[in-house]
Amino acid sequence: MTPTPTAPDRPFRLGGFATLTEALDFAAGGPTGVNLYGLRGELILALPYAELRERARALAARLLAAGLKPLDRVGLVAETDTDFVVAFFACQYARLTPAPLPLPAPLGGKDAYVEQIGRMLASAQAAAVFGPEALIPWLRDAAKAAGVTLAARVQDLPEAPAADLPAPTPDEPCYVQFSSGSTRHPTGVLCTHRALMANTLAITRDGLKVVPGDRALSWLPLYHDMGLVGFLLSPLASQMTVDLLPTGAFVRRPLMWLDLISKNRATISYSPTFGYELCARRGDGSREGLDLSAWRSAGCGGDMVRPGPLLSFAERFAPAGFSDKAFVASYGMAEATLALSMAPLGQGLRFETVDVDRMEREGVVVPGSGARSRSFVRCGPVLPNHELEVRDEAGHPLPELKVGRIFVRGPSLMQGYFGEPEASAKVLDADGWLDTGDLGFLIEGEVVPTGRAKDLILLNGRNVWPQDLEWTAESEIEKLRSGDVAAFSVDRAEGEQLVVLVQARTSDPEVRRALVDDVAALLRARHGVEAQVELVGAHALPQTSSGKLSRSKARALYMAGAFKAEAAA
Repeated sequence: MTPTPTAPDRPFRLGGFATLTEALDFAAGGPTGVNLYGLRGELILALPYAELRERARALAARLLAAGLKPLDRVGLVAETDTDFVVAFFACQYARLTPAPLPLPAPLGGKDAYVEQIGRMLASAQAAAVFGPEALIPWLRDAAKAAGVTLAARVQDLPEAPAADLPAPTPDEPCYVQFSSGSTRHPTGVLCTHRALMANTLAITRDGLKVVPGDRALSWLPLYHDMGLVGFLLSPLASQMTVDLLPTGAFVRRPLMWLDLISKNRATISYSPTFGYELCARRGDGSREGLDLSAWRSAGCGGDMVRPGPLLSFAERFAPAGFSDKAFVASYGMAEATLALSMAPLGQGLRFETVDVDRMEREGVVVPGSGARSRSFVRCGPVLPNHELEVRDEAGHPLPELKVGRIFVRGPSLMQGYFGEPEASAKVLDADGWLDTGDLGFLIEGEVVPTGRAKDLILLNGRNVWPQDLEWTAESEIEKLRSGDVAAFSVDRAEGEQLVVLVQARTSDPEVRRALVDDVAALLRARHGVEAQVELVGAHALPQTSSGKLSRSKARALYMAGAFKAEAAA
């Protein structure tokens, strides 16, 4: 079996598609497609867009024959496999609205997963849910709890004759996207065909400047917006071949990602910062046969972009032809389909090193140096046809180099959270502006995110960014790795108390005591804060479905006493 080709001489068109089905109809006229790989990096299936279209239309008829009706929501467990990819597009042809669902967490149990999926199905008011055979018993339990009658594999649907499949309209729903943190109170972003097509065009034409010789590759989960939109729907909308590696394969062997980029001569691939950090820790560019010279757009997004680990990756893999100019820092969110801004190509990371004291106390951005400085990465100007403002607490636009809340407006924005008018009204105003919930500043027309507003810690009149504390500990204490620290505040009778949870991999009492003392002393020296440092187990800190630390969940677990036994160990 050979993968579908890059095919630089293929029929090529960027934009002008009203719907996702129209984009697939056009892509089916060429030889490119989706290649699905297994956990060992082996090619499982080469699926040309022409075959994907044929399979999707056949499955669409079976979905409708099973009693599903246009505009029904359908839960799809987003395994990186043929069933999900075909079913997602089958829903488009049947005018059903798929809601991609996460896989179980690596260390999670059945009960937690059933409860999570049940909430998501209920939130989406789903009519059916489909997933892999191994998860069907769990999905049936979740479906029962959510009042969903059909839970099965798509292969189990009865055969059906070809059906008349009227095309969707641009303003019909395309899919419901749950944010990576959706657990307790899941809210699904409703994305229309029009919004999706606007964002894929902005990504491919204006951001990545896709050309016929490009090839995409991804290990990102397809239930996350960066995986789904960035590396399934955007490649299709530009008729680009994409190679998909299961997220589990990357987690087990991160260097498999780079090996496949080298082997297939991929030019576009993205990862949150931790993905690059994992690779830099596991290997370097001296690996025999590794050639990353074709990788022209090494995207960074999905979390706060940290320059340190990325520059270390560039240095370690320079011998394999990787260029630090390939980095493309990006900013976006599911509420805007995916992308809102992308740094200019060919310039690499550009960051502002600022005085943290002035930023914390006054909200102003001035150059800084030494221990009380911090580098924030520029994520480029807002994409064409979109608007972005940084506003103060009263909602007034701020000038450049002032930190405030980021608001955006444009054709890629969601209509709202599905079935949640009150939640939608909290973030979308009558003029179409979205309150992103992010803090940041502008410089020379480029946006620089600095953190989530809800995570900001107020201590003695200072706005302290929790990631500053976390990154200081993780980068300066040898025993700690990225993702080992969670910082947040709790209300005490005497006022706000800073709590810092630290994952410990040892049971030695002396080593554990030293770790607590070292973290507390470091944060006192670097940031002037008094922290209550508590140790938790090696894999105890919760993550979102995209692999990011969930501070809100860590805080909730802490307040519920979930870490008391570990802290006393």
